[in-house]
Amino acid sequence: MYRGVIERYRAYLPVTETTPVVTLNEGNTPLIPLPRLSREISPLLTIYAKFEGLNPTASFKDRGMTMAVTKALESGHQAVMCASTGNTSAAASAYAARAGMSCFVLIPEGKIALGKLSQAIIHGAKVLQIQGNFDQALKFVRQICDESPVALVNSVNPVRLEGQKTGAFEIIDDLGDAPHFHALPVGNAGNITAYWKGFQEYLADGKSTRLPKMLGFQAEGSAPLVTGVPFEKPETIATAIRVGNPASWKGAILARDESNGLIESVTDDEITEAYRLLPKLEGVFAEPACAAPIAGLFKLARRGYFTEPSIVTVILTGHGLKDPDYAIKASTKLGESIPANREAILSAMGY
Repeated sequence: MYRGVIERYRAYLPVTETTPVVTLNEGNTPLIPLPRLSREISPLLTIYAKFEGLNPTASFKDRGMTMAVTKALESGHQAVMCASTGNTSAAASAYAARAGMSCFVLIPEGKIALGKLSQAIIHGAKVLQIQGNFDQALKFVRQICDESPVALVNSVNPVRLEGQKTGAFEIIDDLGDAPHFHALPVGNAGNITAYWKGFQEYLADGKSTRLPKMLGFQAEGSAPLVTGVPFEKPETIATAIRVGNPASWKGAILARDESNGLIESVTDDEITEAYRLLPKLEGVFAEPACAAPIAGLFKLARRGYFTEPSIVTVILTGHGLKDPDYAIKASTKLGESIPANREAILSAMGY
């Protein structure tokens, strides 16, 4: 029986035989071929989606949170705390509930998708909205956790990245080797840092023969790693990557440079176009931030970046139901009400 990422990859993680593992059987998410999308983007590419939206709380955050809450419990903490734009709060509250711990969440007022906020609330977290942005919320969380017996479970906690790196292991386990390119959305930058670490560790252990080029994509209105300066007021429809001063800034730049990859930005319009295209072509429904790397692949292909046949993996970090309001807003409107008879229905269908 599958028992989660800590048990599967115990040899690569900072745990012992006596560590009290807190798990919801996260990980083991599917690597889905995207043949129709591949053809749309470039005939040179074979693209696979690592669909992290099929984790227990419907995002990749569960990989890191099983580690963060496990280690918090092991060290004797009875409460955890995080700042969040949504997915972290959902994962932290769920794993804290699983462990019998209290959970405190700081969120930017009005800047969190309701699908994510509902998860934190239903799991029993104490959710506090501040009149500020994510970066300010994280600053306060770090201060409070430094001064009180509450464990910090944001990705500035290094054990979070230890859990998140297991996604790279799964990709190689499924493909038989590392991809040529690995594309992902970048907000607080923990994921690009963690995946690079995972790819490096598997290469060192002889589990792969190459390292991928890391392709990170930020929203144009929230692109500090592209411009080189923090964004005081980051703005984008992709709430999961609306971060103006990433906590893992140095790690992301290191991953980019060491892999000979890149970090670029895409517009909200490009994100929305890709967001609509993925479920239409492939039947996979992911949240808006996940569309950033897809939009980025289109952008790179148009300028001739890909020059030979390549395998590309794309991380879809969260399920589309995380942000149902935007799904309705971005989709074609429902048709007008029609009479309840067969002829009217057939006519509306175009038959």
